[in-house]
Amino acid sequence: MEHLITGIQQCGIGTHDAHEAALYYKELSGMDTLLFDDTAEAKLMTAYTGNDIYQRRALLTMNMQGGGGFELWQFLDRQPCSNDSTRYGDLGIFAIIIKCPDVQAAYDYFSVGEHLIVSCMSNHETGPYFWLTDKYGQVFKLVQARDLFANNKRLCAGVCGALIGVGNMDSSLHFYKELLSLHHEEYNLQQSNPGPQTFANEVFHTVLLQKKMSPAGPFSQLLGGIEIELVQAKHYDGQKIYADRYWGDIGFIHLCFDVLDMCSLKVKAQELNYPFTVDSKSGFSMEKAGGRFCYVEDPDGTMIELVETYNVPILKKFGWYLNLKNRKHNKPLPSWMIKTMGLNRLK
Repeated sequence: MEHLITGIQQCGIGTHDAHEAALYYKELSGMDTLLFDDTAEAKLMTAYTGNDIYQRRALLTMNMQGGGGFELWQFLDRQPCSNDSTRYGDLGIFAIIIKCPDVQAAYDYFSVGEHLIVSCMSNHETGPYFWLTDKYGQVFKLVQARDLFANNKRLCAGVCGALIGVGNMDSSLHFYKELLSLHHEEYNLQQSNPGPQTFANEVFHTVLLQKKMSPAGPFSQLLGGIEIELVQAKHYDGQKIYADRYWGDIGFIHLCFDVLDMCSLKVKAQELNYPFTVDSKSGFSMEKAGGRFCYVEDPDGTMIELVETYNVPILKKFGWYLNLKNRKHNKPLPSWMIKTMGLNRLK
């Protein structure tokens, strides 16, 4: 049961224009590998879209240095809403954590970038980090990589985690430890001013949960380890970041974990009293990529997506897709095969 979760597959980001955002993040963070670009009705998500079915476009891009990707979402028949007043300590995904081969080099580069807001470099028990706010207002925490799949000389690798605001630390720790098997506490602290927007006398309870690279799973070497930083404001009650908004609206809509055995994980979730709120059951497809996706909510309603992959594009140009559904073991795929996916370039 320990290796049902093998890494972070992607984070979902709601956008006004998915393709424009994909090109922007290609330049900003090296997300230049396109896994799929799909248009369809979001029929299974009506519980989060006012019981209405909307057309959406979704692109999944990745950085082949390692880590999870960006799943960029766009409503095609609805104007998305945004939240311009989110603050550190609010409930939900406040920031996505990006790993870097060299944090100092990334800081030096982004500090002079146009339309970016970059905090000063800071240090923690885990090493140097800084905050970056992009032109859309999305916040990222850039940290020193603990693992890389490849070194392509880019400033950034992929997603290794998220900073999530919570209302009750004990309840949230139970969810992330017991359901997602993130048992290791790298630190558990009461801190003042740890975020990019905090002020004097503001105190937060912060816990960093980590999980090393999984030895199981076809993409575990690419996805690498996991870092989830939980933050509880001690001086005020955090507001829900996605209150009064639909899934797919502007911002970080979900964090998606790669799953080996969804049936076993669903049983575990039910036993822990964290029922799945969405389950594609027989499967889904994004272009020819496909699998089974489910959603579960943490104690504050933050949406966690779970995906068991059945088919994945290895080289779309030649119609080479890998069927994982009937694979008899859970060993990682050969590195050369995963690197071939990098030839599917975003244009």
